[in-house]
Amino acid sequence: MDQRIIDLYDEYTHRPLDRRVFLDRLAALVGGTAAAYALLPLLENNYALAQQVAPDDRRLVAERVTFAGPGGPVGAHLARPAGEGRWPAVIVVHENRGLNAHIEDVARRAALAGFLALAPDLLSPLGGTPADEDRAREMIGGLNAEDAVSNLRAAVAWLERHSQSTGKVGAVGFCWGGGMVNALAVAEPELDAGVAFYGRAPDPAKVGQIRARMMMHYAGNDARINEGIPAYEAALRDAGKTFEIHRYEGTQHAFHNDTAGARYDAAAAKLAWDRTVAFLRAGLA
Repeated sequence: MDQRIIDLYDEYTHRPLDRRVFLDRLAALVGGTAAAYALLPLLENNYALAQQVAPDDRRLVAERVTFAGPGGPVGAHLARPAGEGRWPAVIVVHENRGLNAHIEDVARRAALAGFLALAPDLLSPLGGTPADEDRAREMIGGLNAEDAVSNLRAAVAWLERHSQSTGKVGAVGFCWGGGMVNALAVAEPELDAGVAFYGRAPDPAKVGQIRARMMMHYAGNDARINEGIPAYEAALRDAGKTFEIHRYEGTQHAFHNDTAGARYDAAAAKLAWDRTVAFLRAGLA
């Protein structure tokens, strides 16, 4: 697909652009309104494709839970391996569309990999994630970032105390959630490991506060996010932090999201996920 189309969709979902403006500009790129609407299914997320692991998979226990955040209760999807035991915990942080079926599925994938996985709905203070993803993006834009980090810190504390947790806690986040993992690592000394998929880099001046082992995954074609890589990498290196950076050439922002149409890259997604699981297992051992 023409990179200009991918870039326009990225601008629509992250700037964000008004939908009418986006469609008008898309129509101008592809030669008309009919062609623009025909392309939409290749660009927009299709949550009918979200399920790799069913909520009632007998290998798992998956449930809706709440935990106490500083400003009130936070809803979340919690998944763990079936049976008795204690597992290292992983927070799964959603994209700028809130806690949806895809992110809940990613949490269940983490549970199948042997983690106690918690996917919090960081839009809980605003009433929770709506079904309309455009509305969810608007709500994310109005969310106080410091409050979101505070709720993630509360999730770390909740998981440390959970009866089925080993007390070790990591986090993995995607897009907006990747940026939140970077911010959480700066703010929370109890975080043991963090993995950010194409997430906005933190302030380089604050990178020295990170105590967690870090792994970052970046798409090759993602200029908006990738401009922050050099300063982040230099700050991590200068501060003597333990980290890995992986860049997947030829891929787009959201390449891990299997509901993301043309932006999804199955090979890169599998490699990045396998690396993530191995990294978290080592960091939370």
